[in-house]
Amino acid sequence: MTHCGYVAIVGRPNVGKSTLMNHILGQKLSITSRKPQTTRQQILGVKTEGHVQTIYVDTPGLHLGSTKAMNRFMNKTASDAMVDVDAVLFLIDAERWAEEDQAVLEKVKHVRCPVFLVVNKVDKLEDKDTLLPKLARYSDMMNFAQIVPISALKGKNLERLERLTESLMPEGGQFYPEDQITDRSSRFLASEIVREKITRQLGQEVPYEVAVQIEEFAFEGETLHISALILVERNGQKRIIIGDRGEKIKLIGKEARIDMESMFQAKVMLNLWIKVRSGWSDDERALASLGYQEQ
Repeated sequence: MTHCGYVAIVGRPNVGKSTLMNHILGQKLSITSRKPQTTRQQILGVKTEGHVQTIYVDTPGLHLGSTKAMNRFMNKTASDAMVDVDAVLFLIDAERWAEEDQAVLEKVKHVRCPVFLVVNKVDKLEDKDTLLPKLARYSDMMNFAQIVPISALKGKNLERLERLTESLMPEGGQFYPEDQITDRSSRFLASEIVREKITRQLGQEVPYEVAVQIEEFAFEGETLHISALILVERNGQKRIIIGDRGEKIKLIGKEARIDMESMFQAKVMLNLWIKVRSGWSDDERALASLGYQEQ
């Protein structure tokens, strides 16, 4: 008898949701950076082990304060992911409990499935003796199915977390072939790789007003040709991405190409260009045209 089900990974921005899913899958699927709100859309990561298929749902960080269309889209995407799943992993940072954590807690209190509180980054605690009192306080906040301390980055205690979630997967046919790891297209994954390199290379403001659209994705012989349009809101942002004498855009392209060649197992010819479109991140029609649509 086979088992298959969905597990939503939720939490405030920058707590390690994408890192957690990547390490569970054993390969990079969701993009990561130290900057919050890197993940914008729901991404499924599929792990099949024997008769159990667990489908992890990586979500944008639930956040407060911004009313832009992009932010409304991300918050709705994260909230909707908790509907009709078989388990929820509520990820928090071991070092601090924030106002946004409280907002996520209020949402997970209303879900109908078991909720695991996953306390991430325990390896960063300077005083390890503070962990047990923290776990005790968390247990009073809600009737969690389990509280599991982990380090997503270092892979600590992830095997236990996986076994707990697998035990909740219901009987039924598996939704994806055994060798498939995501529902997303290669074009989408390529656009995310470019956006990750931009996010990692640039300052605090620019990455949140950048989108990437793949214009070409085609093989010529054994070479994969990819053309990506980088969309920004202001001319100043375009200049920042290009950098002095084009050095920044060259570095972004080089790093993206290396990751693409690893992901697609092919030689990649990558072409990047930049276009200014004012106000795209607060325009619902523009967002839809760029693929930011409800799943």
